[in-house]
Amino acid sequence: MKTLGNIIWFIFAGFWAWLSWSLVGILLCITVIGIPFGLQCFKIGSFGLFPFGKRIESGGSLGSLVLNIIWIILFGWELALMHLASALLLCITIIGIPFAFQAVKLAGISLFPFGAKIYYD
Repeated sequence: MKTLGNIIWFIFAGFWAWLSWSLVGILLCITVIGIPFGLQCFKIGSFGLFPFGKRIESGGSLGSLVLNIIWIILFGWELALMHLASALLLCITIIGIPFAFQAVKLAGISLFPFGAKIYYD
């Protein structure tokens, strides 16, 4: 199921998510101040490419908390709302429910990327 889900996800959403997150990451890495945020974009993009079979654990230090607060104010809340809205639309059909769960995972990592670790199941 993971392989089939990842293939379908890659065709319809994963490639575009990876491409957009990677382009934003490159733009942010051009500036010295934006490098930490650009690296988080690469992390989210790699997760968004093939999300089935991966899990996210949030956590971190005080420094990651401060960076997460800055991230939420600048980027995070809009991105999380976008992924939650797509999850709601995906829940309309029974076939879309597993993909909605992946969109909710993307919303979580889009809200708090600093200190989050991605594990393969």
